[in-house]
Amino acid sequence: MHVALWNPMEACPQVPSLLMLQIDPERYRFSIHQFRDEGLRSPISIHDWQQRTDAYVLFNAGLFREDYSYLGVLLKEGRSLGTKKHHSWQGLFAAEPTDGTLKKARVLDLAYEGFTEDPPLYREAAQSLMLFDRTGKLRVKDSGKRAFQTVVAEDGQGAILVIKTVDIVSLHHLADCLHRQLPALQQAMAMDGGASSDVIASPDLLHAAQETSSQAGWRSLLAGTTGVHIPLPTVIGITPRTPSRSTPAHGPSQSTRAH
Repeated sequence: MHVALWNPMEACPQVPSLLMLQIDPERYRFSIHQFRDEGLRSPISIHDWQQRTDAYVLFNAGLFREDYSYLGVLLKEGRSLGTKKHHSWQGLFAAEPTDGTLKKARVLDLAYEGFTEDPPLYREAAQSLMLFDRTGKLRVKDSGKRAFQTVVAEDGQGAILVIKTVDIVSLHHLADCLHRQLPALQQAMAMDGGASSDVIASPDLLHAAQETSSQAGWRSLLAGTTGVHIPLPTVIGITPRTPSRSTPAHGPSQSTRAH
């Protein structure tokens, strides 16, 4: 798992610093967690989700209504926890395939790729909107609205990237910057933004990485000690596929790929 804090200001003056996590799905699994499915009365903070799930990394899932029901497809272990497939949102993060020949995690573009829920191709899935696709087309309009954002992307090597903005930005400017400056990214989708945009790492994962001055920026962001953390109805957890938690074989390292 590679972690970096990338400042694209010179190439993208309207885009703030980005916390970037590159995850190998062959080594880490993804799982959906939804508060009602967990028997909770109401959504909980990302800190409480981390303690409850013991996940290495957690980030916010897609969009939800005022009653906290999920907007669009949401699958947990092949069970539907969401609503009907949203007709205009074409992004789908899907993980843990039922067919062993498929990649263990994908960013699917429903405008070009099919997805069935019965039976499901993937056991874990969360729907939201596409940022840009494999053709290079930006799939969000320049509305002028700015907010904190969480992005999930897939690169050409099959790695999944979770990207969290440190400050507010428009989805259009963010999509344009990621597409131009990180050509390895094949396609990307946006999860829920605003106050719901959140990410946290477990204390033992942070402990596995030797603390250096160059890591100070992203360590505080992953520790959840900065910003506002509102209750989240749905999160996506990342855990190692190896059963041992005591001595992580692959802790976070500072990546140079985003420079």
